[in-house]
Amino acid sequence: MIPEYSLVLPAYCEEENLRILLPRVHDAFRQAAVSYEVVVVDTVAPLDATEEACRQLEVRYARRSPDNYFGDAVRTGIREARGRRILFMDADGSHGPEWIPRMIAESGGADVVIASRYVAGGTTENTPALILMSKMLNFTYSLFLNLKVKDVSNSFKLYDAALLKGLKLKCRNFDIIEEILFKIKWFNPDVRIKEIPFTFKTRMFGRTKRNLLVFMITYIYTMIRLRFFSW
Repeated sequence: MIPEYSLVLPAYCEEENLRILLPRVHDAFRQAAVSYEVVVVDTVAPLDATEEACRQLEVRYARRSPDNYFGDAVRTGIREARGRRILFMDADGSHGPEWIPRMIAESGGADVVIASRYVAGGTTENTPALILMSKMLNFTYSLFLNLKVKDVSNSFKLYDAALLKGLKLKCRNFDIIEEILFKIKWFNPDVRIKEIPFTFKTRMFGRTKRNLLVFMITYIYTMIRLRFFSW
C-alpha cells in the first residue's frame, strides 16, 4: 500500500536525538490521521546505533549514497520515499514534529508547504548574528532567484512527491534545499507554495554538522550558478 506521506530524516550521528524525536513523529502522524512512512537516511557506513534505533522505533532505515554529504542524503531520501507527498525534517530536534499536522492540513491547497521562520508568527532560537545572516541569505536568494518566499533555506518543507521525483539535483551540501525550490519553480511556474509560521529550536544533543565557511561559499556559488549558468 502506498502511504499518503513519507517523512525523510537525513541523519548524521543523530541516534540520541532520534530516540526522542521518532515517538513524537509517530504521535504527530496519528493525530493527523493519515497513512505514512518514516525514512531515516543514515551515513554511508554506520557511525552510531541509528540503525538499531530505527528498528526499535519501527521506521525505515536507509544509507545515503554515494557519499556522506547532506545532498546525498536528500537525493537518497527522494529515491526511497514511496508516499504521494514527501516531508523533509531535520533529525536534531530543531524541527518539532508537532508542526506536522498543521503542515498536512495546509497542503490541501498547496504543492509545497514551507515551515517558515520569517513570516508573521514565525520565530527562531538562533543567536542574533545567525538570525541576521540567515535573513540576509534568504532575502538575497528570494530576490536573486525570483522565488517570492521569505524562508528559502529552512529544510522543513512538505512537497508533492511528483515535483521531486523528476528533478536532477546536483548540490552536495545544504544548498540543495534552495536548489530544490528553484528548480520546482522553474519547471512548474504555476506551482502553489504556502508558508506557515513555525518556531525553529536549537538542536537537542550533539554538534551541528554545518561548517559556516563552507556553508557561505557553497550558498553563494549555488546562487550564481542557478541564476546564470547551466544547471
